[in-house]
Amino acid sequence: MTERPPAPEPLRVAVADSHSHLDMSGPAGDLLPVADALAAARAVGVTRIVQIGCDLAGAQWAVETAREHDAIVAGVALHPNEAPRLARSGALGDALTTIDLLAADPGVRAVGETGLDHFRTGADGRADQEASFRAHIEMAKRHGLALVIHDRDAHDDVLRVLEEEGAPERVVFHCFSGDAAMAAHCVRRGWWLSFAGTVTFKNAAGLREALAVTPLHRILVETDAPFLTPTPFRGRANASYLVPHTVRAMAAVLDVGEDVLCTAIAANTTAAFGPW
Repeated sequence: MTERPPAPEPLRVAVADSHSHLDMSGPAGDLLPVADALAAARAVGVTRIVQIGCDLAGAQWAVETAREHDAIVAGVALHPNEAPRLARSGALGDALTTIDLLAADPGVRAVGETGLDHFRTGADGRADQEASFRAHIEMAKRHGLALVIHDRDAHDDVLRVLEEEGAPERVVFHCFSGDAAMAAHCVRRGWWLSFAGTVTFKNAAGLREALAVTPLHRILVETDAPFLTPTPFRGRANASYLVPHTVRAMAAVLDVGEDVLCTAIAANTTAAFGPW
């Protein structure tokens, strides 16, 4: 088993990890127990986690885990890549109904991650992805929850569907991957951009340009753990306790103090997902 990265210097102002998958194993197949993940995160100033479920089992697990741990709230949805698979088996409608029922739980603060993924799903599955995305948008609006968007190689279509359906009051672009122009568009619409460890990667100059034009009141931070581990530990298992690496890289791009950025992130997380 690959050794996990060491803990960074703690943040002085506590923040939240706005997108994590505590139920998924890291690259070496190891799964960090929830209590251990929370303790490690809390020790470095990451005191809250949004646990995202991406399929029926994951969504149910997120709800149950949020019930058991005060530091966790849940997001529930069918990942865009789940939609074509479920549609082929005739199960998409029933799966969406189940997600809708889970979204009513008080521990659920978001519908997501939903959206479009043109990287893993080919043209033959895009109609099912879009139908699922539209259903999740309606769900978020009806339940009064934040909409957490997965957008991979699908920027124009994601924005088009949001405009056609009418976006919910609160929208979060998980692991934002657009350019500066898209960031500016999202900011004008009042949406939040959540930045992951990708912003620390050497080949991510365009993403840092997008961050640079995003005002403090529209910024969130996330891990997408166990994926997207920030530099210098790229390729090893990610976890919420590594958020400080991403925060410090973001502060450098924005040319603001670490505490200033953390204060903004903490307030933004509450504005997007509610207090907990």
